[in-house]
Amino acid sequence: MAGPSAWMDVNFAGRVRHPAVAGMFYPADPAACQQAAKSFLRPAQAPVGIGQLSGAIVPHAGWVCSGAIAGQAIAAMSSGRPDVEIVVVFGAVHTPAPLSVAVLDSHDAWLEPGATSPVAAELRRELAGSGRPFAVDDRFHAREHAVEVVLPLIQAAWPSARVLPVEVPAISEAMEIGRAAARRAIATGLRPIYLASSDLTHYGPNYQFMPAGVGPAAMQWTKDNDQRLLRIVTEMTPERVVPEVMERHNACGAGAIAAMMAACIEHGAKRAVVLRHATSFETLAAVAPQRPDNAVGYAAVVVGS
Repeated sequence: MAGPSAWMDVNFAGRVRHPAVAGMFYPADPAACQQAAKSFLRPAQAPVGIGQLSGAIVPHAGWVCSGAIAGQAIAAMSSGRPDVEIVVVFGAVHTPAPLSVAVLDSHDAWLEPGATSPVAAELRRELAGSGRPFAVDDRFHAREHAVEVVLPLIQAAWPSARVLPVEVPAISEAMEIGRAAARRAIATGLRPIYLASSDLTHYGPNYQFMPAGVGPAAMQWTKDNDQRLLRIVTEMTPERVVPEVMERHNACGAGAIAAMMAACIEHGAKRAVVLRHATSFETLAAVAPQRPDNAVGYAAVVVGS
């Protein structure tokens, strides 16, 4: 397994955020990582009936579980938007510490196996300088996987794009965070898109959440619980996302989803289309079949005008 020092031949002269989960969630070897990322970005056309694409929901589990689903969303986005210059990634927050604002990081770039993604520093500076609901705190990025896991896919789709990682908790200001990011991004004159990195329902004994018990019926309950949230997304009502998730526990990134949708609406988005929805119980069936007791939901969703 290649270590971070083996990847530094990218010659980026700046302060970088090193990978925290390479070798666990996705390959640490540069060649294997890049090959896998490209394999997930199979040629895709933008969904029929939806105009200018501005955002997407992508999952962030281990690639064996959700890489193809995340890749489907990003491939559709890159097919419709090959000219993207900034990718704002609103991420779920898994760091077990209180958080009541959106958190930016202070790095110049994020390192991936064999590549670097420069950070959109000017946009970050504008947002950080605007005060609440934004702050800069690297503690919430140091071990967080929600943004990191999708970066190699972004790199494969838009090699020249800069990224802006933003951790968004499930707070009432989530939509305000998305709107503020979009308005500042628009003001830069650059071409942005917005991703929400979020998985859906975490079900079963492993997650201490099993209102339907275990077994095949419980696996269907998980998908039905996901569908409640996905209907809210396709109805383009981001104000309902955080309350729904607080009640039904059907996403880990409620704030990220609401922020992404609000940002897209600033760009004139009116529609959202679910490209694929599955659970880890289903995606692992062909490679490592599981007992019908634990499952995590994943969806590829694109948003546009």
